[in-house]
Amino acid sequence: MFEPTLIVAAASLTGLVIIAAAMLRGWQGWLDLKRSELEGHQGPRQEGSSIGAARIELADLKERIKKLEAIASGVDL
Repeated sequence: MFEPTLIVAAASLTGLVIIAAAMLRGWQGWLDLKRSELEGHQGPRQEGSSIGAARIELADLKERIKKLEAIASGVDL
């Protein structure tokens, strides 16, 4: 009724479909894992420019340096 080559071909095709489905499921799981890792590493978003904050911090540091230099030279502020 069925030839042995037909049975082997059908079994091979079935096995290939099962393996492909398992690999696709694993790929989807890996992508979900990477998505969750990326979402977990996001910190709170800061609105506004960080350049402005850096300028303010730089001005503050310059002021502190001036005060330290004045203290080192013996001048009272």
